[in-house]
Amino acid sequence: MAKKLAPKCKQCRREGKKLFLKGDRCNTSKCSMVKRNYPPGAHGPKGYGRLTTYGLQLREKQKAKKIYGLLETQFKNYFIKASKKRGDTAKLLVEALESRLDNVIFRAGFAKSRSQARQIVSYHHLLVNSKPVNIPSFHVKTGNIISLSKKEKYPIKNLKETLEGSKYSWLAINPDLLEIKITDQPNTEEITGEFNPTLITEFYSR
Repeated sequence: MAKKLAPKCKQCRREGKKLFLKGDRCNTSKCSMVKRNYPPGAHGPKGYGRLTTYGLQLREKQKAKKIYGLLETQFKNYFIKASKKRGDTAKLLVEALESRLDNVIFRAGFAKSRSQARQIVSYHHLLVNSKPVNIPSFHVKTGNIISLSKKEKYPIKNLKETLEGSKYSWLAINPDLLEIKITDQPNTEEITGEFNPTLITEFYSR
């Protein structure tokens, strides 16, 4: 299973914004974007400079890849599949990315970061419709119910106490049963500010 091994804090600094790749640490004063808010490199602090239209498109694509923890081939395959469907390619791309199992449990609060979510899925901690799934890229569908295989062995202790009401209309969380139900397709309007999918579509459509 391929994964990106570059230091997470350097990835945020390269994009010039917090990508929340390290969970709770990103909200503290230890975050590299607070301590060193400039691009990584051997020549010390320097600005981000002006970007061309191509540069803006490229950076948005790179940003989205880092947010979801994907390599170039994986990310491009999501775009190709989205472009073959009827409808707004940018919206379909976001829906496909948001429907990944590792992303869903991160959005629901069952993991502190997507990298932790990926590890949780890989270690057989989850069931989808009562069947074990250990593939982080598994595509969840409307009506699917995600639950824990062994609650006492789940890596996050006191999970029930930390869960709150879902911030997303398409996810229904049951804190008592520790379950997530997919009630609808991901609402792309609720996912704003992280990256611009339209620029990504323009990048691949050149």
